[in-house]
Amino acid sequence: MLAWCNFAEMRAEVIIKSWDELSKQELYAMLQLRERVFIVEQNCPYLDADGKDLQSYHAMILNGADCYACARILPPGVSYDAWSIGRVVSHLKVRRMGYGRAIMLASIEWLRDRNVGLVRISAQSYLIAFYKSFGFEPEGEEYLEDDIPHTQMTCTLK
Repeated sequence: MLAWCNFAEMRAEVIIKSWDELSKQELYAMLQLRERVFIVEQNCPYLDADGKDLQSYHAMILNGADCYACARILPPGVSYDAWSIGRVVSHLKVRRMGYGRAIMLASIEWLRDRNVGLVRISAQSYLIAFYKSFGFEPEGEEYLEDDIPHTQMTCTLK
């Protein structure tokens, strides 16, 4: 699936593929970005290869061999009892240019196209306002995940 997101600063092609549809190059670029941000930048050693990618769909914005932004869309039963969007990340060199927003918008639209109702996420707490801009609302108390404050959030798509 291809989706176009237009912003003043960019025109980004968001590609959404299942695990089996990913090329080796796409997978490598996506994992490289996630490691760069979640493990190195955030100084948080954790196991990114958690087995959930194999059951997920992957939204990506690619520029040649580089992944500028990505997210994974998880079916019910993988992380939660509802559909979920996770591992939302953008490359440092394009941060605050709308790439994260483009990934989220495309992921939400992909879920809407499949008549998904409830979507649940585990958001890094400093990003609550970002996720609220898409209709997500905090649910429950803040908690630590890999020593980083997180808040569970839900959104009902219409």
